[in-house]
Amino acid sequence: MKLISMSPLSLLLTAIVATAVVTAVPDVTIPVEPIYNTGGNQCYDEYNKPQRCIPGFENAAFGLEVEATNTCGQSGPTEFCVQSGSQVTKKTCDVCTESSHSPYYMTDFSSYANRTWWQSETMYENVQYPNQVNLTLHFGKAFDITYIRLLFYSPRPESFAIYKKSTEDGQWIPYQFYSGSCRDTYGLPDLNYIRLGEQETRAFCTSEFSDISPLTGGSVPFSTLEGRPSAKYYDSKSEFWDWVTATDVRITLDRLNTFGDEVFGDPQVLKSYFYAIADFAVGARCKCNGHASECVKSTSINGTSRRVCRCEHNTAGPDCNECLPFYNDAPWSRATALNAHECK
Repeated sequence: MKLISMSPLSLLLTAIVATAVVTAVPDVTIPVEPIYNTGGNQCYDEYNKPQRCIPGFENAAFGLEVEATNTCGQSGPTEFCVQSGSQVTKKTCDVCTESSHSPYYMTDFSSYANRTWWQSETMYENVQYPNQVNLTLHFGKAFDITYIRLLFYSPRPESFAIYKKSTEDGQWIPYQFYSGSCRDTYGLPDLNYIRLGEQETRAFCTSEFSDISPLTGGSVPFSTLEGRPSAKYYDSKSEFWDWVTATDVRITLDRLNTFGDEVFGDPQVLKSYFYAIADFAVGARCKCNGHASECVKSTSINGTSRRVCRCEHNTAGPDCNECLPFYNDAPWSRATALNAHECK
């Protein structure tokens, strides 16, 4: 599992990431060890004056369970084949069993010596448009999302989408669409930018990552603020604060990429088309509204655990989203670079 950063154009979380340096996303093949909680800062300066503070940057998906609506081998052994030209396996065909390609393999630690990936059933089992495959991550806590990155072990899909929830009981909101047929599939133009003055908190659709090549190892990075001209004013744009907030993320795989040879109905050809993902990474910070430098696990009376902000500045709540009792001289506000908005 590799924690990566996005291009300078992203400008993501200009206020939130503070001193973090962002670089281009490499098209890597195998993820390496995750990085946790790097870059957090203190909530009070050397003179004990309150200042905006943020938890460290992390791969929020690492080790989480992914809910998949389809996984090969779950209903019995499933045969799959490999497109010619791919070096995924020495065999032409292989068998997927129940434990072969679990959804967990998208968020585990992988290495060259131990390649793991999730895999769906094949087109032979009717995995193809209009039948969708959904992959869902529940964070159990709000995060400020910088990027989502998928590393495919199969060819990248012809059409798929990313959705998110801003609150755990909220609706699914479109985040990004990818398609070689944006207009026909999603009713959107093939664009990856918004002009100044247009609504900037809406999903794009792009054909940039919809080629069937490469047959394995293709990466799809999504930066939540890239292509949005007002992102550089993030600190004063409350609509962006909601846009980057997510408690859940869903990948909807809509249409497989093919060479067109499936029309002949050859079972071996149909069995060579499936979805497979080696890595599902979410670069993010625990959402604490500038009032906490740590995001820790908290265990309830019934034994369940979840992440919570260790709130400072006399704030409280799972996201430091309110003032402590009796600290109501001024209304609660999120911290900014110029004002920590400490509750008093």
